[in-house]
Amino acid sequence: MSQITYSTPAFAVVLEIGHTCVVKNVDAVPGDVPQGTVAQHADGRTRKAVATLLLERGPVTAALIADALGLSPAAVRRHLDALIADGEVGTRDAPRGSHRSRGRPAKLFLLTETGRSRFGHAYDDLAVSALRFVAEHGGEQAIRTFAANRVEAMIGRHREDILAGADPSTRAQALADALTSEGYAASTRDVGSGEQLCQHHCPVAHVAAEFPQLCEAETAAFADLLGTHVQRLATIARGDAACTTHVPTGPLPNAARSTATPDHGGESA
Repeated sequence: MSQITYSTPAFAVVLEIGHTCVVKNVDAVPGDVPQGTVAQHADGRTRKAVATLLLERGPVTAALIADALGLSPAAVRRHLDALIADGEVGTRDAPRGSHRSRGRPAKLFLLTETGRSRFGHAYDDLAVSALRFVAEHGGEQAIRTFAANRVEAMIGRHREDILAGADPSTRAQALADALTSEGYAASTRDVGSGEQLCQHHCPVAHVAAEFPQLCEAETAAFADLLGTHVQRLATIARGDAACTTHVPTGPLPNAARSTATPDHGGESA
């Protein structure tokens, strides 16, 4: 297995792929389940109907929701309270009309960003379209530069903590902690011949399936930070259960052992 090396590309691309939101599924009702479970699923369907109405017509009052869905005011408020507790719905006071009687203003209910995420987003499709545009107008090197910049933006701020490790195993654990803080649910395990760095989640797996340069840039950055050659064994983008990277253990080469925080000029990992 050859040493993975990395050089700073000259073509800078300013583009970010953010984390995609998880869409909640509350509709499936399995067969032969206890009555209480069926009631919970029924509540879930009604709650989704309330959220859908808020998406389409919000901000609206509880009375309007009850009328539109044929529910009692008490039932609507129960579902709204649950959605508010989950951070999916917020409230604000309705503007006072010139003919409205005195008293407390009516309360309007509307979806929060968390509530909107239940309906999904097209972030993946947008990211793929953007990278296709970059590839068409900037070529392969532009994609690689973007991928390297993305990795640096993701784990560059953890570089000092990772490089503080005296051996690849310690650095691998620090890298796993850094990746976890960035949403990758990473861990390490001893496999005898070295450490396996496992990323159990990948927020950009759909994009990486078409642009494997994202995975390649991660692998190159891992080799740089760990001070040893590494091998990517599996990726979620290819349909595997986790992104797995083999990290040989042993003493670091002299250059890696004495490395101070390198200056990449903001171009790459």
